[in-house]
Amino acid sequence: MSRHKQKSIPNRNVRLADQIQKDLAEIIQREIEMSRVGLVTLTSVELSADYAHAKVYFSVLGAEPDAVVALLNEKAGWLHSLLYKRLHIHTVPTLRFVHDAQLAHAIEMSQLIDQANRSGAQSGVPDEPDDAR
Repeated sequence: MSRHKQKSIPNRNVRLADQIQKDLAEIIQREIEMSRVGLVTLTSVELSADYAHAKVYFSVLGAEPDAVVALLNEKAGWLHSLLYKRLHIHTVPTLRFVHDAQLAHAIEMSQLIDQANRSGAQSGVPDEPDDAR
């Protein structure tokens, strides 16, 4: 067995993804004019096994997601260079931004549930049958 075999560090991928998410959120907040992109929240970062590529998932309020995706991916190289100055690692991953539609989907589901509850209450249908006890 080789003496130079690198030992894997437990959870390094997760810790590095969390640090990238934290630093990118701060960089985006400070460096990009919010009137152009609305309120951007980074929801997660997925790193490739070799740390060369990162998918950055985000949600946005106050702007069209497609426009924000285009803007962030346009500025990905610049954001990469700012991230390189903050992280002290050999390989800083290239960034690709992806809109995370889970929040919008959750809001839509919540509205549908509220609507169903309202229509059930208006129709006089009881929430629970009396003989269910």
